[in-house]
Amino acid sequence: MVTLRQLFLANNAQTTDFPLLLEFERAEGVYLYDSEGKGFIDLISGIGVSNLGHSNPKVIRAIKDQVDKYMHLMVYGEYVQTPQVRFAGKLVSILPDNLQSVYFVNSGAEAVEGALKVAKRYTGRQQIIACKNSYHGSTHGALSVMGNEAFKQAYRPLVPGVGFIRFNGVDDLKLITEQTACVIIETIQGEAGIRVPDLAYMQALRSRCNETGTLLILDEIQAAMGRTGKLFAFEHYGIVPDILLLAKALGGGMPIGAFVSSKQIMSALKENPILGHITTFGGHPVCCAAGLAALEVLLDENLADTVAEKEALMRSLLVHPAIKQVRGKGLMLALELENFHLNKKIIDRCITNGVITDWFLHCDNSMRIAPPLIITSAEIKKACDVIVEAISFYCD
Repeated sequence: MVTLRQLFLANNAQTTDFPLLLEFERAEGVYLYDSEGKGFIDLISGIGVSNLGHSNPKVIRAIKDQVDKYMHLMVYGEYVQTPQVRFAGKLVSILPDNLQSVYFVNSGAEAVEGALKVAKRYTGRQQIIACKNSYHGSTHGALSVMGNEAFKQAYRPLVPGVGFIRFNGVDDLKLITEQTACVIIETIQGEAGIRVPDLAYMQALRSRCNETGTLLILDEIQAAMGRTGKLFAFEHYGIVPDILLLAKALGGGMPIGAFVSSKQIMSALKENPILGHITTFGGHPVCCAAGLAALEVLLDENLADTVAEKEALMRSLLVHPAIKQVRGKGLMLALELENFHLNKKIIDRCITNGVITDWFLHCDNSMRIAPPLIITSAEIKKACDVIVEAISFYCD
């Protein structure tokens, strides 16, 4: 008999020659369960998606209720659809006043594409500045602002006019000029191994963009929705972006992204030409219903307020001489080890022992730790015990 795993390898396009090949039948809370009922703590939240954990009952109820009413009706922006209107309204209500216009798309990479387009259209400028070691997605425009040549060199030529500065490097801010349409930057770098910028740097970046008339795009595709202990990571820095990028946890497990800006900036997409950005499935009503329910759970249960305490507990438990550093903010952490070879062995042992973790695209000697925000103290201790045991197994 042909197994599901064999069919996966035969018929599903592969992204590497070494997929994890884990098979799961259900998921609930912070756990994924295989066909034998073994539970695995999801310590990476499906790469930043499952902030509420898996199978949140309020999100599931919202999905089922919306499916009973309607699913796709029309390309985004033509019909007045209740889930889109209510979700956009709720998002705007918790954002600064200049972020009042939400354009829903399908993913983070699509949010990047839309933001780059509107920045160039609104400013009339062509230069884009991004950061070294950045990650913004894998579509052509998003790849163009990725700060790692190894992942993009095979796909050149890419979008022209893109320059790069050092993340957290104040001296490089002088490269932002009156010719720069936008700076796109992760508020906290993700795939670089969780790099947290200095307060002074972020405020200097905001000031330099103001001086030059450059739009500041903050990519919070991984960092928003309570992940860092604030609803949005830019709240740690006392600044506000001109365009905010959201996705991953935005949909409560359903696929959705958004770029958010002022009505003035966003209106640049309406004319010369009209339909300056188009998406068929963006703002899918089922995804918007799920996203609204997820946001309401996040707010009603004050989950962001629990993050700092959980971060402190994790840091207190992740102690071993082989750990070089634990970096990050809130429940967006990186555990640095000697090299990728050691890191991969430890990750594999953790998975065998029931804890799923991972490494970073641009920092393969560091382990990703980003559990659902609902994780309990007991679950944190259990997961950290597995990690420390795995490190001890190879390093003691």
